[in-house]
Amino acid sequence: MPWAHAEPQALPEKVELLRGFRAHFDLGKDFVYGIFSPDESEVVGGTGLHRRSFEGVLEIGYWIRASRVGEGLATDATAAVARAGFEVAGAARIEIRVDPENAASLTIPRKLGFVEEGTLRGVLHGPDGTPLQRDAVVFALLAEEFPGSPAASVALRAFDAGGNLVLGS
Repeated sequence: MPWAHAEPQALPEKVELLRGFRAHFDLGKDFVYGIFSPDESEVVGGTGLHRRSFEGVLEIGYWIRASRVGEGLATDATAAVARAGFEVAGAARIEIRVDPENAASLTIPRKLGFVEEGTLRGVLHGPDGTPLQRDAVVFALLAEEFPGSPAASVALRAFDAGGNLVLGS
């Protein structure tokens, strides 16, 4: 997570980061979401749908704070954004790229029915933020595979910026 190497950020810097996320969201370029505790008192992680490669292809990224790992939060969030990616954004393909040394993160796409396609060498940032230092295992799910996948069974309600229900009931 190259953006995390600057943490902790001063409040003005954090506000600018969040404004950038919002601007990209509003322009349909990148969709970043916070993951919060049920009472919304704590940020426990984040996820997003990112346009990284070709038209119709989105990539899911996720992170969970160390104190909350193992609770299924990343799995649930990944299923939810995959569903939104296919059913709202109309993606033809959704990818997830995972550091092969991150065993916990490798289980998430596997649980949700994503297909492991291979390993890209030297494409992820290193622990210090230096680009192109680590490999990535690539998982993908195609739109025609989604309805039969475990990811499709997540119950959720999604709203647009105007508060209109766009997914769920």
